[in-house]
Formats: sequence, C-alpha cells, structure tokens
Amino acid sequence: MRRVFWFAVIVAAAISLWWVYAATNLQREINTWFAARVEEGWQAEAVDVSVDGFPRDLILKIDDLALADPETGVALQMPGVQASAPVWRPGEVSFALPDDEISFATTSGKTRLTTMQAGGHLHLRSGAALVLENLAFSSQRWALAAPEGSLWGAEGLDMDIAQDPENPTRYRVEFDAPSFQPGSVPRRAFRVPADWPVAFDSLRLNLTVDFDRPIDRSTIEVARPGIRALTLDLAEAAWGRLLIRASADLEISQDGRATGDISLQARNWRDMLSLAEAAGSLPSVMRPQLENILAALARGSGNPNAIDVTLSIADGRVFLGFIPLGELPPLLLP
Repeated sequence: MRRVFWFAVIVAAAISLWWVYAATNLQREINTWFAARVEEGWQAEAVDVSVDGFPRDLILKIDDLALADPETGVALQMPGVQASAPVWRPGEVSFALPDDEISFATTSGKTRLTTMQAGGHLHLRSGAALVLENLAFSSQRWALAAPEGSLWGAEGLDMDIAQDPENPTRYRVEFDAPSFQPGSVPRRAFRVPADWPVAFDSLRLNLTVDFDRPIDRSTIEVARPGIRALTLDLAEAAWGRLLIRASADLEISQDGRATGDISLQARNWRDMLSLAEAAGSLPSVMRPQLENILAALARGSGNPNAIDVTLSIADGRVFLGFIPLGELPPLLLP
C-alpha cells in the first residue's frame, strides 16, 4: 500500500512539474513573440496574458489584444481570445472568439465583426515551424459592418482547411455560409430591388490550393506563401432568381497570373447584367454588346436564360474562344 501511495505521489509530482514547465514555456513564447513583433515595428499589445488549466490542459487567455502590421497595413483589435490544448499534445488547439465586436483595419478601410459562439480547432505539426495540418472554424450568427453600414452576414459559417497528408504544400478548403445576407452597403451599391430576397439560398466553396511552401508560423511573421495551383471543384451562389456555379483548374505563376480553364454556369444572366449596370461596374454603353454575346452563348446552351461556358485563361488574360474578355486580378495572398 505504501508503494502505491509513493508511486501516486511521484506521478502527481511529475505531472505537476511538467505542467509548470509547459505553462512557463508557453508564457515565455507568447511574450517573446510579442516582443519580436514590436522590434519589427508592429503594434503588439495585450492588457493581460495568462495560462491556466492545471493539471490537464494549457488554457491561454489574452485580454484586449491589439495587433498591427505596418508593412501590410492590416490591424486587429479584439476584447480577448481563449485557446486551450492538452498539456501532452500542445499542437491540438481549441479556440474561442468573444461574443463581442472585433475590429479590423486594412488599406481599404475599417470593418467590425460580431460573432456568436465562434471558435474552432487547430492542429499544428510538432516542431518549431508549427506547420498547419488542419483548421476547422464555425460560428453561429455573424455580421461584418463598416462605418457606412452593414456589409455581410449569415446565420452561420463552417470552414475547414486540411493539409494533404501526401503533399504538405497542398490544402483542401471547404466553406459554407448558410443564409448569407448582403448588408445595406452592397445592396445600396448594386441597387438591389426592395423585393429581392434578404438572404442567399446557398453560398459554398470547395477547392484545393497548392502553395510554394506549407502554411506555418512564418505565414504570419514573415510573408504569405505563394499560390502555385488552384483546383476549384465547386463555387456556388444562389440568390433569388440568380444562380452562379463555377469550377476551375488553374496554374499560377510567381507573380500571381493564372493559366487554365474556368467552367461557368449562370441562370437569369440578364438580371445579373442589370445589377452590374446599376452598380456602375458595367457601363451602359457596353451592355448591348455584352448582352448580344451572352445571348448567343445562352442559345448555344439550349436555354435563353442560362449560360454554360468554359473560359480560357492565359497569363491572367480571360478569353471566350478567341474573344478577349479582360484580365483576372493576380492571385496573391494579402
């Protein structure tokens, strides 16, 4: 009995010492990361950083977090964030966002994000590089707003990013936003009719992306990886009478220019032209010419209200057969 007692004491002491070591090391790593960002010219501040969860977990709490990267112009401010991981498997992280306002700023302007029960799971490979193996994120109702009004929102959000076990630079991305709702700003910009549905019937995305290196800690600290190939299995948006589906197989150059094919299906395309014209993105003088071309394509597909075409992309330039349609923007991560 005495041996069992002392064995239990030794095990408890070992667990306690390991937790203290792991918690102290995590606290030091976080403080070192903040200090390194400050040396690089970032704003990297937090009112309080604490580690709890003894003896089984490491629970990291950061209150009043503020980050800003002067090189990219991206800034983040949030009331807090919590992350936890088993003390024996620190690379398996669960995290939760506050049910409060999160502020973002980019060179394009400022936005505010509010979420409900938002959080997810993050699996990182053991090692100093912290290579991303899987990221799953979900949220209930969320909304994104700008100073001039609401931008976007939805009744939920599910996103999953998974590394290919046989190709460490390839990631599978799945995205679904049920009841996605354009806010007052885009509805105003596109002059959406008042009787148009408030929410999308569907908005989902399934694709595979090949990068020039795996996603790891340097993605945040140094530079974003370059996209080298993109396979779009399905992108679908259905809103009222409008439906757009797309698939693609693209190779991407170092400067972000795409080469490959995009298959596109569009239902009630004339309504899409009307929205684009009302928003000013389609000049009125160009609509008749474009409408004639699209009408010919619709007749070829057998349905005058639907288009089913394959677009060719060459060095970022888009062609319909031999007809040039314009250029794709470079596919570069911000």
